[in-house]
Amino acid sequence: MIKGAYDGITVLDFTQGVAGPHATMLLALHGADVIKIEPPEGDWGRALGELKGDHCAHSVAFNRGKRSIALDLKSADGKAVVNKLMAKANVVIESFRPGVISRLGFGYEDAKKVNPDVIYCSVSGFGQTGPYSKRPTVDGLIQAFSGMMVMNRLPDGTPWRQGMIAVDVTTGLYTFQALAPALMRQLRYGEGCYIDSSLMRSAAAYQGAKLMEYVFSNGTPPPLYMPAGSYKSKNGYIMVSAMRPHHFRLLFELIGRRDIADDPDLQSHNDRIRNAAKIIKALNETMPTKTTEEWIAILQPKDVFCERVNNYSDYLEHPHVKESGAIDWIEQDGFGRMPVANIPGLPPASQHDAQQHAPHTGENGAEILGELGYGASEIDAIFSRGGVKAPATLAKAAD
Repeated sequence: MIKGAYDGITVLDFTQGVAGPHATMLLALHGADVIKIEPPEGDWGRALGELKGDHCAHSVAFNRGKRSIALDLKSADGKAVVNKLMAKANVVIESFRPGVISRLGFGYEDAKKVNPDVIYCSVSGFGQTGPYSKRPTVDGLIQAFSGMMVMNRLPDGTPWRQGMIAVDVTTGLYTFQALAPALMRQLRYGEGCYIDSSLMRSAAAYQGAKLMEYVFSNGTPPPLYMPAGSYKSKNGYIMVSAMRPHHFRLLFELIGRRDIADDPDLQSHNDRIRNAAKIIKALNETMPTKTTEEWIAILQPKDVFCERVNNYSDYLEHPHVKESGAIDWIEQDGFGRMPVANIPGLPPASQHDAQQHAPHTGENGAEILGELGYGASEIDAIFSRGGVKAPATLAKAAD
């Protein structure tokens, strides 16, 4: 098996939900030993959507490759275990509301006392400073706050939230990319650091070009080009994109609308944007006359950009997706067989079975305690006191 870039790296992961867990999962899939610290009741991200046992799709999707220990951070046993883990971790990452982790005794200053070279990362909604720093938020609220809902507005102007937790997922990616060079500095120079990652800043980074465009256009950004959009066909929808002049002409010639191709008001980029309504009307009139597949057979051989608008079933069953290895299927115990999108730069999930399992709440507690030097009788005593929760299999055996 290919060696992971982060083999031998230990990550102490206090994060819950999606943003932080996504970042730490990427570290785990690249070889890091990610120890997920959960409250006794489990990460709240385990209940995002339909539950099956102690998992939902999101908790499996963003916690693969980790080990879990469930404990009460206010208990004596919980504190002792976390302090031992913190002393040996390369990375500590948390997603409490600003100030909470320090009050619990596990903040950056606390970590540095036992681990001077530690990389410490805080993931929050609005960041660690500023008037909104302690304001509670979720993905949809940051979509609203950041302008994303206006950028994604409906044709009638109604602001619209994306139907997935886009900012959380993006924040996980930006956090992972911040941790990667920090780990390089730690390994090369022995330097630790503090990283303040937030949904607010990640949403802005993701929309960086749109922010510039908004200012550049005095608040009225035009379409990037015209036509570009999805249109109803006889049996579904088709997406067309005709940025270049010859693509525009070819599109309308091939669909039988020379009146639009030859229209003197539509011959330049600016003309097409200014007269977008005429183009949209023509496509709405013409595209429903044939099926999506018929249009694709006409347009794609001439290199006019178009594609069928698929649902997820269409995507998962598509022969190109299958042949290119974009998706693998895994079995998660207690949850069932599920598709896994193979991540660029990582071995396919089917070749990396050991790192595809998402742990159950506290599943690896006994194993982690043993690695910290606790003997079997001590581990039993710790579980009996309740500060560290026994894995469900051990608890059932005791019953």
